[in-house]
Amino acid sequence: MEERVHPELRTMLSVMPEMNFDRENLVAMRNSMDDMFVGAPQNPNLSIADQFVLAADGEYQIPVRVYKPRVSNETLPGILYIHGGGYIVGSVKTFDATCQEIAADLASVVVSVDYRLAPEHPYPIPVEDCYSALLWFAANAEEMGVDPARIAVVGASAGGGLTAAVSLLARDRNGPVIAFQMPLYPMIDDRHITISSNEITDNRVWNTKFNRQGWEMYLGEQAGTEISPYAAPARATDFSRLPSTYTCIGDLDPFRDETIEFVRKLTEAHVPVEFHLYPGCFHGFELIVPNASISRQARQAYYEALKRALHNR
Repeated sequence: MEERVHPELRTMLSVMPEMNFDRENLVAMRNSMDDMFVGAPQNPNLSIADQFVLAADGEYQIPVRVYKPRVSNETLPGILYIHGGGYIVGSVKTFDATCQEIAADLASVVVSVDYRLAPEHPYPIPVEDCYSALLWFAANAEEMGVDPARIAVVGASAGGGLTAAVSLLARDRNGPVIAFQMPLYPMIDDRHITISSNEITDNRVWNTKFNRQGWEMYLGEQAGTEISPYAAPARATDFSRLPSTYTCIGDLDPFRDETIEFVRKLTEAHVPVEFHLYPGCFHGFELIVPNASISRQARQAYYEALKRALHNR
């Protein structure tokens, strides 16, 4: 794969360790991911608070982390942020720095959801946790200084898949109106039937093997059956009346083909979509190699899309 990788990303790829998402190694992977990002300095211009949202079962308390600019003279837009990690790893800790950056740079209130992970909590628990967080955010928007008509849902990878699923749920349940959805390189198709889902085998990046493991753990006993589109949004047959959308992906990402198909279906359903395909880029490249110019370009492009959608500029 290395000869196809963008020149700016090759050096980092050459020193990246191989990953292991076997069930018996999940706790170690979760801890190592959090350890890499814990300790990021808190932006002094932000107020950051941990709260809890009642889950759909009426018992479990879903942790959420709320990021809010300390000084604001206007009602702000809101962003429900759903972290990635193949439905099996990741937490609000892992993506704390990302959420701080979004809240500060986009002058917005960010609610990051610490949804329960598979395989301990397979579908539909993770997506229902995220939808419960959306309901809570919309119900408490004005109290948090947020315009309830300007709430976007944002996530990457599995977070992108959950973003797309939450948008489907909100439409079909007549839930809160989502102003904008940004499922970045989303994990949305469990069938592994595309070329891209079967061509990436390098264990240093998200690949075919890890993708199959993630889906098997997320779907649990439902794996291999006729899956709901709320689990795998690529299976949806109706893409109408969904929020305006931004997405992007690298051409060395296992999700390349399903993302392109997702864009096509949204466009055919007359949903406004902006899409960027980055050559030579592997899964999560803009987070793994943040200082590469192509990574900065990707982040700037999706932040600008959010600004246009939420600040009308």
